[in-house]
Amino acid sequence: MIANPKIIDVVQKFADVRKHSVAICAPLEIEDFVVQPIVDVSPPKWHLGHTTWFFETFILTPNFPDYEVFDPQYNFVFNSYYETIGARVIRTDRGNLSRPSVADVYRYREYVDQQMINFLQSDFMNSSIETLVELGLNHEQQHQELLLTDIKYILGHNPLFPAYKKGHRNEKVGSGSAKMISFPEGVYEIGFKGSGFCFDNELGRHKVYLQDFEISDRAVTNGEYLEFMKDNGYTDFRHWHAEGWDWVKQNEAKSPLYWHHIDGKWMYYTLEGLQELDLEEALCHINFYEASAFAAWKGMRLPTEAEWEVASEHFQWENRWEWTGSAYLPYPGFKKEAGAVGEYNGKFMINQMVLRGASEATPKGHSRNTYRNFFHANLRWQFTGIRLAK
Repeated sequence: MIANPKIIDVVQKFADVRKHSVAICAPLEIEDFVVQPIVDVSPPKWHLGHTTWFFETFILTPNFPDYEVFDPQYNFVFNSYYETIGARVIRTDRGNLSRPSVADVYRYREYVDQQMINFLQSDFMNSSIETLVELGLNHEQQHQELLLTDIKYILGHNPLFPAYKKGHRNEKVGSGSAKMISFPEGVYEIGFKGSGFCFDNELGRHKVYLQDFEISDRAVTNGEYLEFMKDNGYTDFRHWHAEGWDWVKQNEAKSPLYWHHIDGKWMYYTLEGLQELDLEEALCHINFYEASAFAAWKGMRLPTEAEWEVASEHFQWENRWEWTGSAYLPYPGFKKEAGAVGEYNGKFMINQMVLRGASEATPKGHSRNTYRNFFHANLRWQFTGIRLAK
């Protein structure tokens, strides 16, 4: 019997997070689990295995005496990018993993889950390991968002446009005009503060000087973006960064991801299947190039991440991950931890842009206004949108 209420909470949270990953995959057919249409999309089966491997590799193997790994080959199969841990299947080959089977991966999860619960209730559990467990759970929640994002890409590129699940919510932002919220110039503070979990890239709360600025109280809608398209937004180089314009030409881009012009109507692939485009819904699945071009067309710009964080208490921000104009760089005093855990964020602080907020795919309890998401400028398969500033 567990005596420590804190341990009870940890065990319950562990069980809840792990069950949610399985629930996300419940609507899938067995054939959906192995598909990898592009390098950025990992098969659902791989996500289920990788998040399990994290607990086995970083918690059970080094801290639970006599623990026996489920399968020694899985370290090679499910390692993502941790050079410290050793060799791994290259990212582009994850879709070639017909084995281990989906059933094998679920058995792997069940085995590690039971071992983790045993460990969490044992005398080997301590406060430093609890911190690592919390990182593992937040890591899994990140992959839950990626799971849903990747599932949408897999099904959204199936010629039949099958629905993932009926009744999945779409986010509307309202048909009224956007209002600009004004902030005076001054010195502000950004970065994580208080108790609770955060990632290392949020730490180092520091002062920033901001010029006076204005920021929209809502995200850009599909209807607003459609006006940009009708005004030759994708054919007028003046709105685009040079690199963005190269992307437009190379990819023959004409609309956001999942938009299809069929029989004179714009259709949009949603998690409920292909539907007529809702003009009042928050724009989604655009990359940094598209976001910047739209802002330029409007005579505005994207907010910096500091502006976004300072203003975030004055608007709703959980509908879409919102592109900012800020490069993903370390905060003052940032230090990578020793070992493999230090590879989590720091080594990606180059050639990527910061996104702020959350989305319909973000698990409950996994969002905060200091969260620093980041992606390369050309990527748009994530649930990304636009908020304007000037």
